[in-house]
Amino acid sequence: MGWIGWSATVLLVLGAVLFAGWRYAHATGAVGLLDLADRTLGGTDGTQVAASGVRYGSLPAQRLDVIAPNAPGPHPVLVFIHGGGWHSGRPEDYHFIGRTFARAGYVVVLPGYRLGPEGIYPHMLEDGAAAVAWTAQNIARFGGDPDQVVLMGHSAGAHTVAMLGLERQWLGRQGLRDGFVKGVVGLSGPYAFYPFHSDSARNAFGHVEDPAITQPISFARSDAPPMLLLTGDADTTVKPRNSKVMAKALTDKGGHARLVILPGVDHAGPVLKLAQPFLRDTSVSAPVLDFLASLRQPSAPIQAPAE
Repeated sequence: MGWIGWSATVLLVLGAVLFAGWRYAHATGAVGLLDLADRTLGGTDGTQVAASGVRYGSLPAQRLDVIAPNAPGPHPVLVFIHGGGWHSGRPEDYHFIGRTFARAGYVVVLPGYRLGPEGIYPHMLEDGAAAVAWTAQNIARFGGDPDQVVLMGHSAGAHTVAMLGLERQWLGRQGLRDGFVKGVVGLSGPYAFYPFHSDSARNAFGHVEDPAITQPISFARSDAPPMLLLTGDADTTVKPRNSKVMAKALTDKGGHARLVILPGVDHAGPVLKLAQPFLRDTSVSAPVLDFLASLRQPSAPIQAPAE
C-alpha cells in the first residue's frame, strides 16, 4: 500500500474514532474529546485563542473564550452558545466551532452560562444576554466588528439565541438597541416544545407559571432578525417539527427564516459536521456560511450621487 493509501486509511480510522468519540461525548458531556480530535486532525493554523476564561459577570459560570482569525480586523462576529440540555457543557470544549469559523473570517465568542439548578429559566437567557452585551462593548479589542454580530447555538443554546433574537426584553435590559443582532442561526433547536416531555426541559422550565413565555415560537414577529433554522430529519432528541413550525411562524408574520432539513442526520450531527474530518461534508457549513454572508450584504444597491 502506497503513501496515499496509508494516508486515506489513517484518516478513515481517525474519522471513525472521532465519530465514536463524539457519540460518547454527547452521551456523557465530555465534548472536549471532539475538540481534541478536531485540533489533532485540523490543527490551529489561521486561528488564535484571543481570550480565555474572560469574566462577563460575577458568577463562576459567567466566562467566555474568544477565537479569532490570525489576520487584522475588523471581522464580523459570531456568538456561539453551546447545548447540553441546560445542565452540561463548557465553552472551552467548543473551540473547534471557533476554529472553523475563524478560518472563514469570523471572530467567535464562546460563552459559558449557568447550568442545572442554578441555570433554570430565566437565568440562561440573562447570561446569554450579558455575554452579548460584553461582546458589544469589548469585541473590537479582539478584532471584531461590534456592528456585525450574529448569534448561533446548538440545542439548548439554539433555544437561548432564538429567545434573545425574538423577545426584546433580554437584550433590552442590557441596553442593546433593537436590531443590534443581525441574524440568528439555530442548530437542532427546541422552539415549540411544550408540554415538556424530557427531564431536561422539566428541570429547566417546569417551575414557570405560564410555559408559553419559555417558547421562542410565542415571540415570532415580522421584524425579527433573519433566522437560519437547521436540523436533521433523524433527530429524536429535539424533533424537526420545532424548526418547521418556527420557520412557518416567522414567515407567516412576514419575517425572514430559512429552513434546512438534513436527511439522515440526528441531533448531534449538525455540530459533528463542523469538526474535522467531517467538514468535508459541507451540508452544514455551506448553508451557515451562505446565510452569514447574506447578512453582510447591503439591503439595497448603493446609489451613485446625483450630478
